[in-house]
Amino acid sequence: MVFKGSPIRKTVTVNRIVSFLPSATELIYELGEQDKIFGVTHECKYPKNACYKPKIINTVIDSEKLTSKEIDSTTYKLLNEGKNIFVLDEENLRKACPDLIISQETCEVCAAHTNLVNKAMEILDTKPILYSMDPHNMKEIIEAVRELGEILECNQKAKDITNSLEKRISNIREFTNTKKPKMLAIEWIEPFFTAGHWIPEMIEIAGGVNIISKTGEHSKRLTIDEIIKSEPDIIVLMPCGFDSKRTILEYNQILKNNDVWNSLTAVKNNKVFAVDANSFFSKPSIRTVEGIEILAKIIQPEKFANLKVSNKGFRIIKSA
Repeated sequence: MVFKGSPIRKTVTVNRIVSFLPSATELIYELGEQDKIFGVTHECKYPKNACYKPKIINTVIDSEKLTSKEIDSTTYKLLNEGKNIFVLDEENLRKACPDLIISQETCEVCAAHTNLVNKAMEILDTKPILYSMDPHNMKEIIEAVRELGEILECNQKAKDITNSLEKRISNIREFTNTKKPKMLAIEWIEPFFTAGHWIPEMIEIAGGVNIISKTGEHSKRLTIDEIIKSEPDIIVLMPCGFDSKRTILEYNQILKNNDVWNSLTAVKNNKVFAVDANSFFSKPSIRTVEGIEILAKIIQPEKFANLKVSNKGFRIIKSA
């Protein structure tokens, strides 16, 4: 039984879940249904207790030891050679014995999970429900809360969460300026990638004008010439899966002493920011709403001075 992007009509009560999607893991905890999780991926690190759940999927790429360029080249070398980026722990899967598997299809790299989902379905004697969460904008992210709430039979809790998220988004929209800066969100530094999917909409909600990419589109490579021509007023660095500390480390190694980069107006005006992408931007989770709040503080610091966000949410990168 497969559900994807449509109202759920269940015939099975869900008691045992395997999550192949970190944002789904986060949401299940928020719904208070974490005791039903019997397997997660290596990327399911929030909340902290999720780290202790059995790992069903691990990666063959050690991103902690590789540079951005090495991660990119290794990933696409494996993809081009038809080799695995992720590894399925068959023993843990069988022990989990799920009646629900949650998967994703958001990007080319993440879609490598699809092969593992198919393999998991072949391995399991009792076939679970398969639910694919594939949001590309904020509406779909919030709709996923409702759908998962329906699957797990906690509709009221899901409604409370969505009402809170929608109110926070509305509060940001209400107080945005009419004069909007041009913003460029960069999802990878070496090589450059512009951020797609839900990020352009997050920028628009927070009071900026997103340039180059569009809501719902996949992230794509861009050149330094495209960055120069776009003339961004603000640049937000959000390498996929990195926090602000790791991003600044990469920046110092790759861009800090780059003369072409340093000629950009945004760089000279100290309008370059590193954000905690792993927590608030890279995943289609409910924490993207805090990502919008972080962007609002970046775009309109005076107006949103009293808005509380994570103290590690963003850092300004001053020019050399």
